[in-house]
Amino acid sequence: MRKLAYLVALFVLGTLPAVAQESGSKDVSVEYSYIRANPATTGFPSFNANGGSASFAYNPRSWYGITGQFSGYHIGQIGSASVNADMFTYLFGPQLYVRHFNRFAPFAEELIGLAHTRSFALTGSHNSFAMGLGGGVDVPFRGHLSVRVGPIDYLMTNFSEPAGGGGRKLQNNLRVSSGVRWRF
Repeated sequence: MRKLAYLVALFVLGTLPAVAQESGSKDVSVEYSYIRANPATTGFPSFNANGGSASFAYNPRSWYGITGQFSGYHIGQIGSASVNADMFTYLFGPQLYVRHFNRFAPFAEELIGLAHTRSFALTGSHNSFAMGLGGGVDVPFRGHLSVRVGPIDYLMTNFSEPAGGGGRKLQNNLRVSSGVRWRF
């Protein structure tokens, strides 16, 4: 009987560290996104692009997550010229959260991946390295839903010069997003 009591006590004490472990959570967000694009090319003015993004994050800790984000944007006008072009980004990387506040949770992210453009006026498509660096705030709304204010990101792309301009140019863009996040 005494051995059984020791075994039960050992089992209970052995499972206590497992209770203290943080369980991983996942979240999905859907956002409207706006980009102020700076082409870094002489003769091409800055322009606006509107679109949306969706992301999935796995958070092994309450303060750290790994996220993947897909975004699509449409470009309808550059300067006074009407265009019909699209840009897509596929970004992945870490997200850090500050969970010390009850009413909101700030986060920062550093995402890297690819950007892809296609224009219906020009043949072919173009690919580039892309990097997003920024942050935002999640404001709990109801249950597992949050309103996501941001991220506000520096979005760097490295597309080649159009029309035989030669080489690649670094484009420094501003991306602003807002939407909803569902945690499960």
